[in-house]
Amino acid sequence: MNIRLDIQYKGTDFSGWQFQPNEVTVQGEIEKTLAKVTGQKIAVYGAGRTDAGVHALGQVANFRIEHHLPPEKYKDALNFYLPKTILIMKSSLVPDDFHARKSAHWRHYRYIIDRERTALYFEYRWEYPFPLDKDRMNTIAEYIKGRHDFEAFCTISSLKDNNECEIYSSGWIEKRSLLIYEIRANRFLHSMVRSLVGLMIEAGKNNDYLTLEQFRDIMKSGNHAKIGNVAPARGLYLVAVGY
Repeated sequence: MNIRLDIQYKGTDFSGWQFQPNEVTVQGEIEKTLAKVTGQKIAVYGAGRTDAGVHALGQVANFRIEHHLPPEKYKDALNFYLPKTILIMKSSLVPDDFHARKSAHWRHYRYIIDRERTALYFEYRWEYPFPLDKDRMNTIAEYIKGRHDFEAFCTISSLKDNNECEIYSSGWIEKRSLLIYEIRANRFLHSMVRSLVGLMIEAGKNNDYLTLEQFRDIMKSGNHAKIGNVAPARGLYLVAVGY
């Protein structure tokens, strides 16, 4: 059987999604728990390799298994053993050719900035208690729609042969003290969203703000060192994956 998992997690407690030796990761915890439930060593494939500290509202994963447990029962069996910061929302049978990463058409990320401090939610947003011009930030968010080379927004160690991404939607909305960035694309590079948010913050500042022309120059340079301010992981969420 090919089983799909729909997953939420609090990224604060993990060194990202992908398994790493001697680190606590979301993939590692799910694979360890699957071994408890089934007695088998099973590889789990995720739709997005979220970085350390990044949260997920709608991560998708799949695994293949020969086991008698009905597909929908894996949800409760896994949740019984998993830490409370990982939740399997749904487990279901999918076609044999389904692959959480390779079958995905788009990913949707969200970044949350709070311009007020809070004692309760600081692990889930970037607290930035300074004035920001949302319209200037949206000028850049609008500009990146379409297909572009995002080499400058990726850490050097993670660059690919092809660093182009197709951005389907990109924009900031305001809700009380929150500024929320929504972006949907066919793929994302390592640290790409956080790097974009960091530069858009520079555009939103009142003094010596980053202009669209300066942003274009950084984008064309392909030089990640010119980003400067990369937004912290705690404000970033993988919201959904489309198939």
